[in-house]
Amino acid sequence: MTPVPARSTAAATLLLNATYEPLCVVSSRRAIVLVLADKAVSVHSAPEEVHAETVVLPVPVVVRLTRYVRVPYPAQVPLSRRAVFHRDASTCVYCGSSATSIDHVVPRSRGGTHTWDNVVAACRRCNHTKADRSLAELGWKLPHPPRTPSGAAWRLLGARTVDPRWREWLGM
Repeated sequence: MTPVPARSTAAATLLLNATYEPLCVVSSRRAIVLVLADKAVSVHSAPEEVHAETVVLPVPVVVRLTRYVRVPYPAQVPLSRRAVFHRDASTCVYCGSSATSIDHVVPRSRGGTHTWDNVVAACRRCNHTKADRSLAELGWKLPHPPRTPSGAAWRLLGARTVDPRWREWLGM
């Protein structure tokens, strides 16, 4: 039996429903168990292999369930700093430079909420200049109103860094 590098089983695997809809991210170890139990099939594998006494299995990067699972998702995508940067392409919505912080369009000190339609990515200079003032006071305008992202892939994007090998199945 050949030893397996520790990093191969600690990696993450994208779990797809039977309809190829992204469900969640599981550990590679969990994905291997699903494949061995015939509950999932490997759609894309890494070059590394897992060796057991009688089985050699490539480490799965993306697996698809063999049966459809109906999962009731929350109506809204979770709001996180990483997801806001991804939605706004890490670009300041006010000046177009590289974003380093998030800004509340209607400042929280003035009753603004911490929701998708009030949070945008901003550079440090614009965030500091705006401070707790409204856009009208500064004469600034947003190129487009911030919106809540939709789609199954956004549930994953807000929580973690996306493996480039998952992009095909996430519609990116």
